[in-house]
Amino acid sequence: MFFWNKPLGLKTFNLTQELADATVTLAANQGLYNGFLAAGLIFGLATNNRVFKIFFLACVIVAGVYGGATAVPKIFFTQALPALIALALVLTLDKPKAANA
Repeated sequence: MFFWNKPLGLKTFNLTQELADATVTLAANQGLYNGFLAAGLIFGLATNNRVFKIFFLACVIVAGVYGGATAVPKIFFTQALPALIALALVLTLDKPKAANA
């Protein structure tokens, strides 16, 4: 979002300066969405809210699967796979609390 058209962003995403400059608004929008996903995951961890963790991890997984299928397959391994592992851990280790009767 902040480094998209700077040397670090150009190298990280293998962009030309021209393409980066032409898509800087798109990258800022994508960065904002990613920031909200991160905020949701941090909130889920900070409040130990299992539902928030599952919801936001599922959002990351869907985005990673879609990106891997439509853009660059590597996205699946760098985005969706870690989220799938985290989701498996949440589902296994973070058991739902019993409802008060």
